[in-house]
Amino acid sequence: MTPQTVSPPARLQGHAVAPGRPWPMGASLTGDGVNFAVFSAHAERIELCLFTPDGRKEMARLPITERDGDIWHIQVGGLTVGTVYGFRAHGPYAPEQGHRFNPNKLLLDPYARALEGRLKWSDALMGYKIGSPRGDLSFDTRDSAFAVPKAVVTDPSFTWGNDQAPRTPRSDTLIYEAHVKSLTALHPGVEKGLRGTYLGLCSDPVIEHLLKLGVTAIELLPVHAFIDDRFLVAKGLRNHWGYNTLCFFAPEARYMSQGALWEFQTMVRRFHAAGIEVILDVVYNHTAEGDEWGPTLCYRGLDNASYYRLAGGGRHYVNDTGTGNTLNITHPMVLRMVMDSLRYWVEAAHVDGFRFDLATALGRESHGFDPNGGFFDAIRQDPVLSRVKLIAEPWDIGPGGYQLGAYPHPFHEWNDRFRDGVRRFWKGDAGMTRDLAARLLGSAERFDHSGRAATSSINYVTSHDGFTLEDLVSYTIKRNFANGEDNRDGHHENHSDNLGVEGPTTDPKVLAARALRKRNLLATLMLSQGVPMLLAGDEIGHSQGGNNNAYAQDNETTWLDWSKADSALLAFVQRLSALRKSLTVLRQRRFLHARPRPSDGIPDVIWRRANGTVPHNEDWHDPAFRCLCVELRMAAEGGDPNPEAVFAVFNTGSATTLHLPDTAPGWTLILDTTRPDLPEAGLPAQGFAEAPAHSVLLFRSVTDTPRETAP
Repeated sequence: MTPQTVSPPARLQGHAVAPGRPWPMGASLTGDGVNFAVFSAHAERIELCLFTPDGRKEMARLPITERDGDIWHIQVGGLTVGTVYGFRAHGPYAPEQGHRFNPNKLLLDPYARALEGRLKWSDALMGYKIGSPRGDLSFDTRDSAFAVPKAVVTDPSFTWGNDQAPRTPRSDTLIYEAHVKSLTALHPGVEKGLRGTYLGLCSDPVIEHLLKLGVTAIELLPVHAFIDDRFLVAKGLRNHWGYNTLCFFAPEARYMSQGALWEFQTMVRRFHAAGIEVILDVVYNHTAEGDEWGPTLCYRGLDNASYYRLAGGGRHYVNDTGTGNTLNITHPMVLRMVMDSLRYWVEAAHVDGFRFDLATALGRESHGFDPNGGFFDAIRQDPVLSRVKLIAEPWDIGPGGYQLGAYPHPFHEWNDRFRDGVRRFWKGDAGMTRDLAARLLGSAERFDHSGRAATSSINYVTSHDGFTLEDLVSYTIKRNFANGEDNRDGHHENHSDNLGVEGPTTDPKVLAARALRKRNLLATLMLSQGVPMLLAGDEIGHSQGGNNNAYAQDNETTWLDWSKADSALLAFVQRLSALRKSLTVLRQRRFLHARPRPSDGIPDVIWRRANGTVPHNEDWHDPAFRCLCVELRMAAEGGDPNPEAVFAVFNTGSATTLHLPDTAPGWTLILDTTRPDLPEAGLPAQGFAEAPAHSVLLFRSVTDTPRETAP
């Protein structure tokens, strides 16, 4: 069952073979050849397989005889950039003990920097024999090399010139979550040959659009090399989002025009030149190999018992991710791989931060989730990684998986409480005013501990996962039939509202109501403490036809149609962004706690009802309390004497008269969502004003001399 191994002489067709060294991991140029180092604690023998440049023919199979601890290494002289290779690992095939070695299966280097070829789905990829009565305990002898992507030796050097990371302060950050292809596939200003690529993404029209929006960071859905799930391919679909990582060091080739790292590096350099940071959505919680019924592509064949968290004596996989397996981050070599990957993207590709998918899985130790666990300790002490932006998706489906607010500094966290609370408030759900107040102040009840900043919360109304903003106000029921799962997939509770008609309509009243609801949701996002995140396409009214789980839709469902852009909505988002940028009080690093400011004795936050009175406890629990007003100044903590003050009104009820605060002698109305064409300079306001039904208003104090005492 084991293929014949070629025993090399001291020289192999002019290439000297030497012991090499155990560092760095993966394939590295040595000046006179290439050094290969790969980890396996349980393999009995490992072979290096060299292929022709097109990856189709195996030219040599070299046994790796040197081992330092659990790192196997070899150097082959004369090899250069472009060398195509893979590994085969010999050892026990004993699934019930956690071992699934099968040397018939060619294995990708976990540290591969580039890949040759794409995965071809075949039963030969399985370590077991499909159809055998013994199931995954059976053993398949077919060679999988023809179907597996191979690793390619690369040189990551790049002429960066005077590239400088923008290092935008967290309080000034505006994130734009985007998909490389979806953003550019239909963009008329992007050269056709570059649409859907890294180079197309950084083209002038896209950058100009982001700058007009005030975006400071673009957060890209996964760009690590990934595969299309077999069940999707069988349906004629693709894994469009990319949350199915095959290799954590190689950029996804489908977004390249020439298949080289320099394309990604060029993208980063161009974004940096425009003052825009690049954040990567990374998936270190699981791999594309799935559960025991999945293919043997890399980690499973090299050392299944080390790379994965196992259950059932070792035969089955812990599935805290919902994808079939969970990486064993508690193993030191797996943790090292993750850290090496992160540093590689910062040092070789100059990325500015990471958003960690299902991050609870990364912090789960044997005793449960631990904010002081190995992953967090490693990343926080690292001199490279501790200085970039770190964002956690603070949940998974494992035990104790929901950990919003539990992450250590300097992590930001995606705040789904903000998403759901803001949606429900504007949908008109009773009793949501108190919750909205908490969201407006950065969800301090979750994040204000252990020296964390008010920027810890990543606030969003929509993200790639769920309805777009347009669909949020157009559908009450998800429509995911195109995914081929009979509409069973995706979130069932979206807190959405169709405003009277399900789906597309030409009714002018419904369209006006939807437009107003979108403006209210976006205004609430931009006027809240924390870091706002926009979903790409929301600013132009992009719809996915009610699909709230479009992960498999690499088509017009997810591609932004720029020809149908809502120019009025785009202008409104630009206005909101400019307002937020101009008002420091909306972008604070410290939490607000209604404490008197040392400079003037006025509390940094004052809640009010429309009639000007301060709400009592019973008011906060009154379902009829639907017009929330708040007066904001710079936080008392820190003693900032900045006299800037704003008065914001969030009215989800009927029109009502407002009593403007007398803590400042003058106010100017600078935002009214019912009047998106309000003059940029605003309108002077007297002591009383009106809050229209279903509106957000923002007033700014017109004086730098606030009264000396609070009311």
